[in-house]
Order: sequence, then structure tokens, then C-alpha cells
Amino acid sequence: MARCTAPVYGHRTASGRAACPACGGGSRYSRFGSFNARPSYSPSSFASSSGIGSGTSSGSRSGGRNKKPRWSKGTSSAWYTSAEVQALTPVRETVEALANNQPDLRDVFLCHAWDDRQSSAKELHDLLEARGVRVWFSEKDLGLGVPMMRAIDKGLINSRVGIVLVTPAMLQRLPAEGIADKELSALLRRERLVPIVHETTYEELERVSLLLASRSGLSTAEQTMAQVATKIAELVAL
Repeated sequence: MARCTAPVYGHRTASGRAACPACGGGSRYSRFGSFNARPSYSPSSFASSSGIGSGTSSGSRSGGRNKKPRWSKGTSSAWYTSAEVQALTPVRETVEALANNQPDLRDVFLCHAWDDRQSSAKELHDLLEARGVRVWFSEKDLGLGVPMMRAIDKGLINSRVGIVLVTPAMLQRLPAEGIADKELSALLRRERLVPIVHETTYEELERVSLLLASRSGLSTAEQTMAQVATKIAELVAL
């Protein structure tokens, strides 16, 4: 029986395979599994196999955002990851339950660091209000002469959902156990909290609050603040 010459000469070329007394004119593979040529991939075949594509392909959406939760309208431009849908579903169920029993509640209580009140917190507030969300925001709802902690307490009680804007400033403030920390403690007890991580990471948050970091939410790492606001607006819309 003729012996394969692959161990000595290799079959990297068509001529090398053809010259082999055992494999000449046969399969693309030698007995030892060597390729006679590298397989070629077209961009379309790679996109198909990897889930990355263009146009309307669900895999083309950034960060695997190819899900639609049941409360999102079919015409919505927002797409979600599986983790986002899983994290937000219990919050949505709470919103629906409270809507029947307490229809006059605000939609959202916005917890933020004092340093962010004129920057990222205000941006998020304005984006939410532009989408019809009724937001409790300290810069707007704390009147002159009103005891701060009492006003915040009422805001928490009278809101269906709490969102915590987790920023570098928030991470610096939490260890000091100031007002933001007290707001957060109250929100964590209510079990209807959505963290929004902005310009930082969950890894950084874990170093400050393991309890808050254990709550999945939304992040601006791979989507804009406007997209996050759209998802919050859909979450609380009835």
C-alpha cells in the first residue's frame, strides 16, 4: 500500500498533494488531517456564523441588544440585552401593580450625587421629562425653607421607581454616608431600583457598594444617555 508523504513533504499545495502516491487526486485532507489550502471566508459568511451582520439582522445591534421586552412598543427604537430585560422585568411588574393601587405616584425618583446636579443628573432629568416621565429631582422639587430630608422622604414614598445615577462623583460620596447614601439605602429596601452606571464601571461600584453592584441595571458604556432615558420612559409608561 502506498505511503502518504505528508509527514515529510507536506500537502500545503495542490501539486504537493497530487504528487503523493497515497493521496494524489483524492480528498482535500491528508490522512493526518492537514489542509491543502486555508479555507476562505467571505464577510457575509462570517457575519452569518458569528451573529454579526448589517441591516435588520438582530445580531448587528451593539452589545447584543436584540431583545424587546413585552412593555416596549413595536415601533420603539430601543433594543435591549437579555440581561437588561431580565433586570427590568421585576421593576416593570411593580410599576404595573402600583399603577392600579396608587395612580397618582410620580414615575421616577432620581437619586444622584450633589456634584452631578447641574451636569449628568440634570441631563438625565431633562431627557426623561422630554419623554413624558414625571421625575422627582432635588434641583426642582426641593423648595426654599423645606427640610431636605423630609422632602426627600416624601419624594421616595411618592415615586413608583427609583433610579440611581452611579457616577465617579457618586462613588466618592457614598462612603461619606451623606444624603445620597441615605436615599440609596431607602431605595435598596424598596426592591424597585434601577442603577444607571455612567462614566464608571460595575467593577468600580463593587469596591464601594456590593449591594448596589448586585443590582443589574443600565449603563452608558455602550449606549447614549438618551437611549437610557428612552428605556426608563418605556419602563414606567402605562
